[in-house]
Amino acid sequence: MRNTISISPSVSFVQGEGQLTRVLGACPHDCPDTCSLLTTVENGVATRVQGNPDHPQTGGVLCNKVSRYTERTYHPERLLQPLKRVGPKGSGRFEPVSWDAALTDISARLKAIAARNPEAIVPYSYAGTMGQVQSESMAGRFFNRLGASFLDRTICSTAGGEGLRQTLGGKVGMRVEFFAESKLIIIWGSNSIGSNLHFWRYASQAKRGGARLVCIDPRKSETAEKCHEHIALLPGTDAALALALMHELITHDWLDHDYIAQHTVGWQSLRERALQWNPERAAAICGVPVEQIKNLARDYGQCLVNKQAAAIRMNYGMQRVRGGGNAARAIACLPALTGAWRHRAGGVLLSSSGLFPVDQAALQRPDLLAGRQPRTINMVTIGNDLLAETSPAFGPKIEALIVYNSNPVAVAPESGKVVQGFAREDLFTVVLEHFQTDTADYADYILPATTQLEHWDVHSAYGHTDALLNRPAIAPLGQAKSNAQIFRELAAHMGFTEPCFSDSDETLGRAVFGDKVDFNELLDKGFTTLNLPDAPYAEGNFPTPSGKCEFFSERLAAQGLDGLPDHLPNYETLGTSAEFPLAMISPPARNFLNSSFVNVKSLRDIEGEPVLEIHAQDAAARGITNGETVRVFNQRGDYLVKAEVSARARPGVVNGMGIWWRKLGLDGTNVNQLTSQHLTDLGRGPVFYDCLVEVAPAAQPTEQNA
Repeated sequence: MRNTISISPSVSFVQGEGQLTRVLGACPHDCPDTCSLLTTVENGVATRVQGNPDHPQTGGVLCNKVSRYTERTYHPERLLQPLKRVGPKGSGRFEPVSWDAALTDISARLKAIAARNPEAIVPYSYAGTMGQVQSESMAGRFFNRLGASFLDRTICSTAGGEGLRQTLGGKVGMRVEFFAESKLIIIWGSNSIGSNLHFWRYASQAKRGGARLVCIDPRKSETAEKCHEHIALLPGTDAALALALMHELITHDWLDHDYIAQHTVGWQSLRERALQWNPERAAAICGVPVEQIKNLARDYGQCLVNKQAAAIRMNYGMQRVRGGGNAARAIACLPALTGAWRHRAGGVLLSSSGLFPVDQAALQRPDLLAGRQPRTINMVTIGNDLLAETSPAFGPKIEALIVYNSNPVAVAPESGKVVQGFAREDLFTVVLEHFQTDTADYADYILPATTQLEHWDVHSAYGHTDALLNRPAIAPLGQAKSNAQIFRELAAHMGFTEPCFSDSDETLGRAVFGDKVDFNELLDKGFTTLNLPDAPYAEGNFPTPSGKCEFFSERLAAQGLDGLPDHLPNYETLGTSAEFPLAMISPPARNFLNSSFVNVKSLRDIEGEPVLEIHAQDAAARGITNGETVRVFNQRGDYLVKAEVSARARPGVVNGMGIWWRKLGLDGTNVNQLTSQHLTDLGRGPVFYDCLVEVAPAAQPTEQNA
């Protein structure tokens, strides 16, 4: 018996006894590596997901998370039909409903709100899928046509991204594969083994070739353990360290004067700023030995002297503090001082996403706004915004929220307020999801979405320079529909008749890069490499207004901001509060990706339970023993978790490993109960790692629970 299921005009899959196919795809998750996938399908069932060995960046290797993707797709708790709430918000009580009934009711509710003010409707989404089709294509068209509030999608990378834009001109940098040829690699704010595995492959290759690896991170991560040196600076002090490195480069004349003269702007001003930051001053702020700073500067400077390549791999951990944008700016200045950009294995890389020619206008159709200029809601402050009333400054009270590709109840900061906002009985909430997450528990309707194995998508990357195509490997399970299809059908129920709402997922995929990328090559191989120079900034040519690396940003100065990078102390600086004497960062658990994969049993079994890493010195001072349940608290709330007395934590800093679903925590909360809604200096991003707390044995009363 053979049944052919049509997935799209250009691909079909044959079901029947003994039928086996392998389908090319792309990893959808928020990781720099954006792997090419190979899915084995037997009799219509995906039986294995592995890395594509023909894709050089993937090299046949996947992280532990995505290698178990079939467990996610066929999870027994997978949502496979629309659900309507029948219990109180947050109770998680729903009943099945047909697609037509759900979309008819949803559209009626949205029409009524839009008739009053469409800006009272807010989309909430981020990187649950990184694909261009299933993220903001048809969804963008829908909300533009509706005239809903804009969402400022800032929760991950905007501080660092804006820092790069002001200095280098965009999210650009060196090509990741050339790190393998570097002689000094500084891994700054990244646990590459856990979150950037394929970069680590290149770094390891360089290490075997004699390169020195230095990890800069408050936490002694798995990556830090494998490097030659670990600089365990305090959270939020990265700019101070970068400025001290500049000080040493200047005073020892480890400078490429020709590169500075030809390809930079603002050198004299930066020089004066940097000379204020001797290593002793920075060491006191960073909480590291003076000699570590001096030695790192010497190693970096000697690469210039010896004509060797020095490379910096930043990641987004270092910019989740008040001064995160300035920190990224300061670090991005370093390669231009030594002319590291002259080497293809030199420079800096935070994100390569700005190199991809994504045609956002073709995908999202801003022309559908028809001249309207809706307000913007920052996703970081959703806790406050859901509780805000109508005012001239804020605009209309939020009456409806449509959530897709995100789990804000778990991932947004100060989650006590987020929960309070989502629990509003007068808030109409629709959630597109694979599982009944913390956020889905508060929905009025849950709509079942397809996973990556069941739909089309096209991907850029932010850790390499290959574009990728994802083909559907299997037919959608149950009644699941792709995000784009859900918004397509919702648009029809709303009465939107513009032809663009009829574009298929494959048509959207072809529009992602337009004629800038060969779509036929994507169909054939699953990936294609952008045509870029090996050393793109060897002779300047930065995508800044001046075409140079801008040490001084006229654009920032025009906004009344400091045109030079500087160290900005955290909002909550260690040593300023007797009540909350510990700094807390919340890096991702190795087997989760933000809140994705938390409900995959095999991965959760590896992680065990939520933990707080605490240094033995801080544990002893509080009478805390390893494995003991502790209460972590500050002025925003408290969180129950198991203590892990560990050398991974440095004195004065605790590591609240995240991000667990709240409902899977010891007391129905997670680490974001403690984080704040403050915003970064640049880019309006979150400050998850700018957070003071105290820790006490759970049995010991605190001011919060006395």
